[in-house]
Amino acid sequence: MTGFASRSGAAAGQAWAWEARSVNGKGLDIRLRLPDGIEGLEAAVRAAVQKRLARGNVTISLRLERAPAASGSGPDPAALAGALASLAAVEAEAARLGLELRPTSAAEVLSLRGMGETPAPDETATKALAAALLSDVEPLIEAIVAMRAAEGRELHGVLVAQLARIEALTAEAAAEAEARAPAQAEAFRAALARVTESAEAADPARVAQELAILAVKSDVTEELDRLRAHVAAARTLLGASEPAGRRLDFLAQEFNREANTLASKSNHAALTRVALELKAAIDQMREQVQNVE
Repeated sequence: MTGFASRSGAAAGQAWAWEARSVNGKGLDIRLRLPDGIEGLEAAVRAAVQKRLARGNVTISLRLERAPAASGSGPDPAALAGALASLAAVEAEAARLGLELRPTSAAEVLSLRGMGETPAPDETATKALAAALLSDVEPLIEAIVAMRAAEGRELHGVLVAQLARIEALTAEAAAEAEARAPAQAEAFRAALARVTESAEAADPARVAQELAILAVKSDVTEELDRLRAHVAAARTLLGASEPAGRRLDFLAQEFNREANTLASKSNHAALTRVALELKAAIDQMREQVQNVE
């Protein structure tokens, strides 16, 4: 879910630069850094992200500044006219009173308060700027989506290979479970002999019940069946077109649960070895699933 995109432009006397970043996340976390004063911009950006992305930490920032062509364009005409009118009134009043004033330089006029300030944009310019910025939002998000999709295609192959590895280890575990059957039966017979020798009055029904409990505790058939089912479910999710990251994340947890149970029930060196390899393969898959939308 890694992505980066940027766009820039200029309109209505303003220049801007968009930057969008996306990194892994369990849910969709949108963080916006946008300038104030542009009505509807934040809501539009947030809606565009939610429409196209389902997972990840997404940060979008916008830098806005006056376009270079608009800088140094001179004082505000209205402010200049007002300042000159005020100066003329002051000089006329001074002349009436017989006071002599030294000439006012252009630099002094420009230094008056308000002369160097940029006039506030009118409503038309503000709307034009907002429209130009909003037209950039969708292409910006699409660029992020395209980069994430390219990463996803590579990741799909990795996950398919990891599932194949898990499936192969599950089959190997089933073979080892079958191979341990004779040794397991012998262990049960030895346990039964010890019980009957040490307790002459042992209740045969009770002994049979205890041995049945031991057999159930060591039976891994259900765990193997669920592992096979999880592999099939994961393949279905990988073949789907809608976002599947959260479901794959949950499925990876279930994979791990079954592998842990398999290892705890093993009581057989070869089967334990396979169970540990299976856990390692599942952990690798869980790491990659965090990158899936």
